[in-house]
Amino acid sequence: MQLRHLIASSFLAAAGSLATAHASFATTKGLSQIVTPDLQPEGDLSLSFQAQSERIANPYELQAEMGLTKWAEVAVFKGFQPNELIFGTELGLIQKEPYLLSIGFVNWSPHSHVDPQPFIEAGYYMEHHKFIVGTTHVDFRNEAIVGYAYDFNETWRAQVDFQSGSGNSSTIGFTCNLTKDFQVNPAIYVTNDSPHHVLGYVVFTYTFHLWGEKEKRAAQGNEK
Repeated sequence: MQLRHLIASSFLAAAGSLATAHASFATTKGLSQIVTPDLQPEGDLSLSFQAQSERIANPYELQAEMGLTKWAEVAVFKGFQPNELIFGTELGLIQKEPYLLSIGFVNWSPHSHVDPQPFIEAGYYMEHHKFIVGTTHVDFRNEAIVGYAYDFNETWRAQVDFQSGSGNSSTIGFTCNLTKDFQVNPAIYVTNDSPHHVLGYVVFTYTFHLWGEKEKRAAQGNEK
């Protein structure tokens, strides 16, 4: 959501907004709209500020995404207009690149009486090319999820994605890692519904490495 794109992905995978039953979604490590099948690294906490057109979802959101283990992450979103909390989670069934497979749910908002929206996604991740396909269940219908990203290097990524169904969009955008831990992801949304609207979106993310990376460095130091 890189299931993108919440402590987004995951708190959320995941990549978007989780504000309403028909809203698009993403994680801080993912694409602009869709959930992505790669997980937040274990011990990493990503905090994000997201601003977007109110036609996409809640116009202002804070996100927290936490990698709990190598196979599980959780995310929580705080929306302000309206005031609400939105929850999501993602579990990695296969996390051996190039093959990825994840399941989970997004967009659970008890305050707004929105039920969890389960999803399953597969990915094929090469060094530069990333392909994503999956499906999610929203209310009474199933919706298709498709995405593609191209990593030029560790700083720049170009990305496009699509989610079928009313209230969703096609998007084009990019991610820029301004530093190792700070990134920005602006994007343009084109709504599926007619008349089509062109909408703006941007998310800023900073990642804290609470454990995992520190333990790895300590182990490397002990080996020396």
